[in-house]
Amino acid sequence: MVNTPTPLPAGITVVVPVYNSAKSLDELVTRLWRELERLGTAYEVILVNDGSRDESWQIIERLRQGRDWLRGIHLMRNYGQHNALLCGVRAARYDTVVTLDDDLQHPPEEIGKLLAPLRQGYDVVYGTPIRQRHSLWRNLASYFTRLALQSTMGVENARKVSAFRAFRTQLRNAFSYYRSPFVILDVLLSWGTVRFASVPVNHQARQSGASNYTFRMLMIHAVNMVTGFTVLPLQLASLMGFAFGIFGFIVLFYVIGRYLIQGGSVPGFPFLASIIAIFSGVQLFSLGIIGEYLARMHFRIMEKPPYVIREMIGETGEESDECD
Repeated sequence: MVNTPTPLPAGITVVVPVYNSAKSLDELVTRLWRELERLGTAYEVILVNDGSRDESWQIIERLRQGRDWLRGIHLMRNYGQHNALLCGVRAARYDTVVTLDDDLQHPPEEIGKLLAPLRQGYDVVYGTPIRQRHSLWRNLASYFTRLALQSTMGVENARKVSAFRAFRTQLRNAFSYYRSPFVILDVLLSWGTVRFASVPVNHQARQSGASNYTFRMLMIHAVNMVTGFTVLPLQLASLMGFAFGIFGFIVLFYVIGRYLIQGGSVPGFPFLASIIAIFSGVQLFSLGIIGEYLARMHFRIMEKPPYVIREMIGETGEESDECD
């Protein structure tokens, strides 16, 4: 189905997924207001509360008072960062969307750097940290996640992807009917464009709390990304099956050749057990990959939504009804 582009007013919509960030919201909103005022364009800030267990939503309600440019979306439970981002993007009213984390590691003062490449014709611009301020294991997991993202997006700049990004709002037309619970915003953006760019930005240390993205969570994120948006694992399983099939024929020829030449079979239980273990491992690996794909088909057949909204505060735009 072809989507008809809806003209949007010029301006910036900042979307921030919020999860247990009661301590940083006041400073975040203040610094966003100062930077957006400095940029001298129309703007709004959408704080999407992703099922926080602290007082984040109450603080958003308080911050909304006297700030017409601030909007809040309260989700029914925790759906995940990218699901919350998808909800906020669908509610955006201006022609440019900027996303950043709620922990102040992405300085709002760097937003202007992301906007310049958009004026040069790019559609998506990432703010790549000049220096990562994470642990070794977190950086290693992020590296593998970016490799997985590059295989799904098919663009060179995929390795420079970050949660600090700016893009044209009209790109949401490419995934306006997307309903799967497995959401990777960067992959969805690649459905609408190949014009990606990146700029170096400062990356500040986390001021309070600990990151919700552990090594385990990032690896799960990478698996969901690869199995949810590409057939690469299935192709890998087919390739492994083909390779080990050839290996099996080589072993068969070796056994037959030894019998014909030396008059005896290959002795020893360890040899037989090793061959069985290798082929069984490949079969289980392939079945596991197929199971991952079947699970995603199962959730899509159930039409499990990517998010459900409990409450919204702030003036709604004409696109906000897509966030149901």
